[in-house]
Amino acid sequence: MKTIYVATTNKGKIKEFEQILSGLSIKIESLQDHVANMEDVEETGETFEENAVLKAETYATRHNLPVIADDSGLEINALNGEPGVYSARYAGEEKSDDANIEKVLAKLDEKKADDRSAAFVCVMAYAEPGEEALTTKGKCHGTITNERQGSEGFGYDPIFKPTGYSQTLSELGPSVKNEISHRRMALNDMVNVLTEKVSG
Repeated sequence: MKTIYVATTNKGKIKEFEQILSGLSIKIESLQDHVANMEDVEETGETFEENAVLKAETYATRHNLPVIADDSGLEINALNGEPGVYSARYAGEEKSDDANIEKVLAKLDEKKADDRSAAFVCVMAYAEPGEEALTTKGKCHGTITNERQGSEGFGYDPIFKPTGYSQTLSELGPSVKNEISHRRMALNDMVNVLTEKVSG
């Protein structure tokens, strides 16, 4: 069984990867748990794709392992695409989910935005040592609620209501989220890439 290492410190993301890829002959492990010192790769890219590729290729070469990295975030139309690539640290470098949510809601209230449409975006990159990364992209469209709802999930899940649903991702829970999320859309396409690697 092939082991692929996910370059993230977010335990929620690791669980999602394990659940979504459970049907493949692939073992998912956290790169952070495997290497003694997983130094951060500075996300200097201006797009999700640039950051995902930068992380995947850097970690794969640095640790000589096959690595999946992703860059994902929330784009809100009324805020001109913010928080975008700064989603995790929108309210500051301490990366507080609660503070990020409060900032989004405050900015939308400040603008008295009637349009609360938004999309979660994920670009996923898979890299093997010394090779260029392969990327896939997924989107989950929806709207931003007026207040947080639900206790499941992480990040902006409590204020994001996906299109076609009457509840937020937090209320819907992981089983539904894993079927419709931006990460699931990107992973659906990535499965073909990984299946080829496993059988190769």
